[in-house]
Amino acid sequence: MTIADKQLQTREIITKAVCGKGRKFATVTHTVTPPHHPTSILGAWIINHQYEAVKAGDGIEVIGTYDINVWYSYDKNSQTDVAKETVSYVESVPLSYLDPKHRASTEEVAAESTQEPNCIEATISSSGTSVIIRVEREFAVEMIAETKVCVAVLPGGCDDLDGKDFEYGLADDGDFEDLDPDLLDDEL
Repeated sequence: MTIADKQLQTREIITKAVCGKGRKFATVTHTVTPPHHPTSILGAWIINHQYEAVKAGDGIEVIGTYDINVWYSYDKNSQTDVAKETVSYVESVPLSYLDPKHRASTEEVAAESTQEPNCIEATISSSGTSVIIRVEREFAVEMIAETKVCVAVLPGGCDDLDGKDFEYGLADDGDFEDLDPDLLDDEL
């Protein structure tokens, strides 16, 4: 039975859906100034990462904090200490996809840290008084809201189905053989 055999009707339904998505990778630099002039860096790590997401204009802002701990030696490598500093940040993540027909009054946003902040490099500054920390982090964000979706409706309802097969008019008539495979973009 084809859809054409029945009178096709449609309805608009309102549903919650992912109406916006985005992702952002960033590398940032922080400076930690310990109480003693460091001789060498023995370790650097990031702990206590906390964040939340808020809607901001056409994107989502991730607002968060983390602690940077730098284990270093000083006094010509004769003593060690740990310098601790709490860093605050605001990361603006643009939405690469946004449903223009969503209901703005129902927006909810969420963020996931796909790569927790991680120290990728720690060096002593040229002045020798502080430590320069390079940190990488990545976030994926979503905006969920109510939106309208168009669905096909059978006039007789679900009772009319009774195990019948439907064809939706997407018959394979060989048109795909004429496609040029060099036009496919493998780097999507």
